[in-house]
Amino acid sequence: MIEVIIDSIRVSLMSQHRVVVLKDINNERYLPIWIGPCEAEAITVKLQEMPTPRPLTHDLIKSVIREMGGRVAHILISELRQDVFYARVVIELGGEQVEVDSRPSDAIALAVRVNVPIFVSESVMDKAAREPDEDIERQVTEVTDTELDRTEGKVEEGRLSAFADFVDTLDLDDLDDSDE
Repeated sequence: MIEVIIDSIRVSLMSQHRVVVLKDINNERYLPIWIGPCEAEAITVKLQEMPTPRPLTHDLIKSVIREMGGRVAHILISELRQDVFYARVVIELGGEQVEVDSRPSDAIALAVRVNVPIFVSESVMDKAAREPDEDIERQVTEVTDTELDRTEGKVEEGRLSAFADFVDTLDLDDLDDSDE
């Protein structure tokens, strides 16, 4: 088992879905998992310590486990089958460990509420984890730092040359406002 932390929750601009990005605490590996907006909100609310007027579903689960004499030990992102992640909530109850099937998003939302570690099986990390590409990171940093000249408000030469080439091919003389 590989321990991970929540690196970020990102929003897809193409859909209502969110991505929770888990980071291996010992390596530069990241595991992105698509989750729904409600689960993303449940995780974010707790991580940002935002008060809620009433308990959310994951708060209810936490209370039920506690009232029954149990304690969440950890969660485990256990499998990846046909591009679907599976998780287990490991609960200590009556001197035994009970594993409950869960969606990873719900397990993570519970984990942040009870402050327990999040683990990912090695096979899942081997299949789905990503390592940052140094060249891509360098390019992103360069674009972020140098693409716009903030004092002039101009795009620096060479950064968007393909776009500039396209714009240069446009014949703007054909645009005539007199037809309106």
